[in-house]
Amino acid sequence: MKKKFLFLLMAIAFVVAGCSTTKGTEGEVKSDGDKKVDFPTKQVSLIVPYSAGGGTDAVSRAIATSAEKHLGQSIGVINKTGGGGAVGMTEGANSKADGYTITMLTVEVTMLPHLGLTTTTHENFKPIAQFNFDPSSIVVPADAPYDTIEEFLAYAKENPGKVRIGNGGTGATGHLSAMAMEKATETEFNHVPFDGSAPAVTALLGGHIEAASVQPPEVLSQVNAGELKVLAIMSNDRLETLPDSPTFQEVGYDVGEIGVWRGVAVPKDTPDEVVSVLTDAFTKAAEEEEFKEFMKNNGLGIVLRDSADFKRLMVNSHEIYEELISSLDLE
Repeated sequence: MKKKFLFLLMAIAFVVAGCSTTKGTEGEVKSDGDKKVDFPTKQVSLIVPYSAGGGTDAVSRAIATSAEKHLGQSIGVINKTGGGGAVGMTEGANSKADGYTITMLTVEVTMLPHLGLTTTTHENFKPIAQFNFDPSSIVVPADAPYDTIEEFLAYAKENPGKVRIGNGGTGATGHLSAMAMEKATETEFNHVPFDGSAPAVTALLGGHIEAASVQPPEVLSQVNAGELKVLAIMSNDRLETLPDSPTFQEVGYDVGEIGVWRGVAVPKDTPDEVVSVLTDAFTKAAEEEEFKEFMKNNGLGIVLRDSADFKRLMVNSHEIYEELISSLDLE
């Protein structure tokens, strides 16, 4: 009788041990107690807060296509425009927290709240992954009398308020980037807003302004053609596409990491197990050669950050823009 009881206990222990070491399949993540989340089992939606055909829309469709093979389900891109991105981001934040509605977040999620355009902030989301960052840069004509950022700043200090630096609009990334440079370098500029970065670049090429604060992809063709030169970028590291352009940190100015970035997120109450599946899929998607080629062909920078690192970026970005925007007179 004792032998039968002992044999039964050993059999039970063997079954339990076998269950605890079973490997999960792709698309499944184990939680405590060796339970698995069965996700996704249907199509996933990706909200893009900007219009179809734009840069963010194109990037969103490219990353969605790459992520589908790793999720095992299709991803439908839905454009929800309005409020400079506020409408789509708010809808995404308020969607059901089950992982089936993802939102493409851009740097504006850390700017719009401080501009009074929305109450939705990065805190309403749980980050999945970041895959793009293009730092702001200071661009001047190729024949400008300064070849380095140090020479440019020295000239600006000698002529306070006279150096005109164009941007894509008051309160936009380019404007705030130039404001950050102005503050960090203790230099006074004449900030000239345009209706987008393209008109600012046109004005720069036409000699109507002395400099512009834009992202490298917006001027890469003119730089390669020898018409413009990038004096410095607002990033922690140099760019492969502009290896000769230093960061502001290199020349001794703590401007910060400022620019345009993109990543995906879900509502803040989404289960961690689901977020883990999505993070794995989108991280692998960003490493696909097809996606890398798309980004390279469009002059866009790939910066891959997981959920935790993406969260830290958003917190830092939120703080930077809160301070900058509060110093502006936008009324």
